[in-house]
This record gives sequence, structure tokens and C-alpha cells, in this order.
Amino acid sequence: MAMKESAFAGSDAHEIANPRGLPLSGNFAVNPADNVTGYKSFQAGSFSFKRDEYFVYVTTPTVTHTMPADSFLRALMRDVAWGFFYGTVNFDQVFGTTNYYGEVDMFTGAMNEAYVDAGRAFVERFKADQLMDIFKQMISDWTNEGYDPFAAPMETGTPWGIKNGDNDEAVKRERVTARRMVGLPGDTPVRTDENGYPINRMFDDVVQDQPEVHAAPGFEHEVSAYNLFAYLSRSDVTWNPSVCSVVKDSLFCPTSEEYILPVEHGNDRCEWFIQLSDEITWNVKDGLTGRPKAVIHAKAGDCCCMPSDIRHQGFSAKRSMLLVWENGSPKIPQMIRDGQAPTVAVAF
Repeated sequence: MAMKESAFAGSDAHEIANPRGLPLSGNFAVNPADNVTGYKSFQAGSFSFKRDEYFVYVTTPTVTHTMPADSFLRALMRDVAWGFFYGTVNFDQVFGTTNYYGEVDMFTGAMNEAYVDAGRAFVERFKADQLMDIFKQMISDWTNEGYDPFAAPMETGTPWGIKNGDNDEAVKRERVTARRMVGLPGDTPVRTDENGYPINRMFDDVVQDQPEVHAAPGFEHEVSAYNLFAYLSRSDVTWNPSVCSVVKDSLFCPTSEEYILPVEHGNDRCEWFIQLSDEITWNVKDGLTGRPKAVIHAKAGDCCCMPSDIRHQGFSAKRSMLLVWENGSPKIPQMIRDGQAPTVAVAF
């Protein structure tokens, strides 16, 4: 659920897949603030976006789709923070984006069986950096003072009402992307009170002791360890996996989870989930149609693998700790499309 900063660094690093054969769209615009609500509206190709006190409206040539402002902002925040993520980010059952690592398909209804059957699905393709610029301006303008779309509902203000200030400090957070491992010299630091990461209210019983490391002379910069549970107990965001250790394309991406994963993530590769504490319920659906496939109740110590052809959404009543294990290779999605790699990690 997270990737290295260097992954998919641009079209020069890999051939950009385009399964639908779509041309690139342009025509980006940021329109003046509405006289009544105070919010700006946005244009990306044939997509238009506007919001009012309660709702966001996404309009395409085939449909005008309405979403609650809080749900849209939490999903938009993840799409921005994750750089469009692996595969598809379904904001809900209708609207979303699919990442081709340099270019992005944005759609209404393309991953919804009923919309496709009715001929109401619509898809356009964009340069990733150009669409990201619009998304970043949108999340900045539509987030009011005191509201944090990264935080659990009980830790944040309200998204409702007319335009009232902003919270750029929250929406412009830098996600953690360790180059080797958290805590190594020159890498992402361990979280402490001193660097602005207090223990979360739901993890006040987590032991904060750090391991002792006695490296042989000359290996002080090569041998390290840290308390992962203590690190996660100080997370100030939810449903935002960060790269905390890297071994070639093998990425450990732990995160803390509370309430609902704001998107249905449609995989383009397998993901391993290891439940470190408490419990998450996962609703699993077919990636293309949205048909329900399974419900998984993952308790502490459980391990499961999400196939590459599904979408999933998690529910966590108590803040929990989850370790996501990713293979970050940019070759995998095309190998799966070509039938050279399986959609599941294990065959019994």
C-alpha cells in the first residue's frame, strides 16, 4: 500500500501501459471561488469538480456523481499522498483513478458493472503530474481549518460548511519513505515526543523501550534496530502505509488503522497483510465489477494475501496496527496483464 520514492520515476524508466488505448487529455482549469460557498471549482479534461457545504459533485459527459464531502476528501487525500498508488483507487463505487505510473486513467463507472452495462461509464487519461497538480490544489482549497482528512474522525474537526480557512499543514504532510530502514543514520528518524509524534490515545499501553544494538567496529552505520510497535503507536495519521524498510523491491509498509479505509483499493499486484494488533474486517470485491467476493476478519497474528484482481476496503473499530508487505517491482502489472504472472501469491 505504499511505494518507494524512486519507483516508477517517469516514462524514461519504463514503458507506460495503456490497456484502453486512450489519448492524453489536457484542458486543466482552476475556477474562481463561488460567491456563496467560497470554494473553487476545478476542471480536468471532461471532468469537472465542485463542492458545497455538504457534497462534492463530479460531472462527466455521461453522469453527475455526488459524494459526501468528508468521504471525498479522505479518499482524495490518500490518492494525493500515495501518488495515485498501486493500481486503482476507487473513491466509492463510481469514481476513481487507475495508476499506470506516469499516466493515470480517471473514470466514472468504469469499475462498476451496472454503469458499464448501461453504457454510462466514462474514462479519460492524463499525465500523472498534471492531474496531481489539480488534485493537490483541490485538497488544499476544499479542506477547512481544523479538519484533517488524514486523521481518524474523533481526532479531527468538521469538513462541513462554507469555506473557512485551510489546513495545509495537514494535507501537505510528507509520507514516510525510508531508503533502507527507519532509524538508520541519515534515513527517516524514529518517532519521539521531541520530533512531534506523541503516543496516540489508543496506544498508551504500548511499551516504548528501544532495542540495544552493539555493532562491531566499522559496522555502526550498517546494523540497526527499532521498536516497530512504539513507532506505530506514535502515528498521527490513519490508513497511510509508509515505507519503513527496503530490500530491493521488497517493501515493509506498516500503518495504524482506525474507522474505515477511505477507498476501495483495486490491486495491480498481490499484497500481504499481517495483522499486528487488534482486528480489521476486510470487504473484498471483484476488481472490475465490484461484485462481493469475501469478508475477512483479521485478528492479531493473522496473515492474508490480497490477489491482484480484487478491490478491498478495511474497517477497524479500535485503532490497530497492520503490516503491509509489497513487491514494488514496476514489471509486475504488465506481467499479470500478459499472463506471465499469477493473480494469486499461493496456489493450494
